[in-house]
Amino acid sequence: MNKDKLLLRFGMVGTAIIALCCFTPVLVVLLSVLGLASLTGYLDMVLLPALGLFIALLAYALYRKNRSPTKHCCKTKTSEKREEKNER
Repeated sequence: MNKDKLLLRFGMVGTAIIALCCFTPVLVVLLSVLGLASLTGYLDMVLLPALGLFIALLAYALYRKNRSPTKHCCKTKTSEKREEKNER
């Protein structure tokens, strides 16, 4: 699998999960069921930076996916000679 696609999928899934936990009481209910309801006060300190991190990761993955390939990134001496021949 392409690294850019993997990075994009990871960013999308992470953003969706963190957004679901931030904007709905899913995590609060889950912690209450597990008997860890006292930790709900600390969720904002963890979830909001994690949401920012995953959004930044998603933006970076989209940037890498949509950037235009440069012509000069992989030139070798052989490819330069071929281009010179084609120009003549």
